[in-house]
Amino acid sequence: MANLIDKVAVVTGASKGIGAEIARELAAAGASVVVNYASSREGADKVVADISAAGGRALAIQGDVAVAADVERLFSETARVFGPVDVLVNNAGVYRFGTIDSFSEEEFHSHFNTNVLGLLLATREALRHFAAGGGSIINTSSIVTRLAPPENAVYVGTKGAVEAITRSLAKELGPRNIRVNAVGPGLVETEGTHAGGIIGSPFEQQVVQQTPLGRAGRPNDIAPAVVFLASDEAHWMTGETLYLSGGL
Repeated sequence: MANLIDKVAVVTGASKGIGAEIARELAAAGASVVVNYASSREGADKVVADISAAGGRALAIQGDVAVAADVERLFSETARVFGPVDVLVNNAGVYRFGTIDSFSEEEFHSHFNTNVLGLLLATREALRHFAAGGGSIINTSSIVTRLAPPENAVYVGTKGAVEAITRSLAKELGPRNIRVNAVGPGLVETEGTHAGGIIGSPFEQQVVQQTPLGRAGRPNDIAPAVVFLASDEAHWMTGETLYLSGGL
């Protein structure tokens, strides 16, 4: 099992879904975890309570990753409570499906502000608080970069950017002993995919039929890979994207 004892991890968008499970798994591996959330304080507090009940250390900090001042506060508060950062998981993201003739400028900016600008702002600020020995950054992409499904151009564009940025930053930050990788989940059953009407829809059925392992993913299918990438066991991996899609 990956060992993250004495490490400090920040997980953006960690109040629910994949991010929440990543936070729990990082804590189970020994890390002190900051559970970032934009609006769901109740969800973030629940994740912190789960971690604390299991004997771990966690703290919920509100902040919109697309707002530089919020990101600065997120990391300054992390440093004040836990010390230097070792792991950043850029998980915060938004998604909405729609045809090219139905998207709006507001939708475009909402997607790119959170999924791309947020990643860049969080990474920039994390570097100011990283431990001297380096660390690990893990970005959340999606299998859509490979599948490029129709009626998904804006979201696909953001995740294509995430993977390109991951490769670029891996080259830039490698000399500082900071590894940068990404995970690319397939369809995962979360609060968000339920609220969006995806789970139980014909779209889900189509995806499952095309998935060799025969089901949608769960957050606990994704989180262990993030823990691995955060740990020293992945010391020779950088600039990579691990696709976690049941073979889709």
